[in-house]
Amino acid sequence: MDAITIQPIGEIHSPYKTPGNMPIQGVFGPDVEAWIELKEEYVSGLKGLEGFSHAVILYYFHQSQREDLQAMPFLEQVKHGIFAIRSPHRPNHLGFSIIKINSIVDNKIYFSQVDILDGTPVLDIKPYVKYFDQRDNVKSGWIDKHFKHGKIPHSTIIREKTKDEATKA
Repeated sequence: MDAITIQPIGEIHSPYKTPGNMPIQGVFGPDVEAWIELKEEYVSGLKGLEGFSHAVILYYFHQSQREDLQAMPFLEQVKHGIFAIRSPHRPNHLGFSIIKINSIVDNKIYFSQVDILDGTPVLDIKPYVKYFDQRDNVKSGWIDKHFKHGKIPHSTIIREKTKDEATKA
């Protein structure tokens, strides 16, 4: 198989116009709100989603102009392989986020826990199901040391690193 063609089903409308103030994951900005505007032909696919508190959004990193096989993630000062980090500069430029659904009105899904840039094309939406998606005895590789003993990296450090990275991109 040489190529796969995928068409967006909608678009993210987010307060984040650049990566500068965007959290590295939505849980670091739990009160920020955005919405997905779904194309009209996909609205009937939303039936039943209103019963879920969270969803997994698959999207295309539309502002990424390069592919890296190794990069320095936000929490580190050393490079890791692209498949061990969540950088947008990856083969195929695919991303995902777990969002908290606030409401669904017509062709719009209003949500919080946003870590996605404005104008991002949405490729798919899947319900988050705790019975399927939650795992026990999870190891998070190099990231575990940053959350040791319940410690959460300070958000201002994350933003400063993000701004630095944005100027280098």
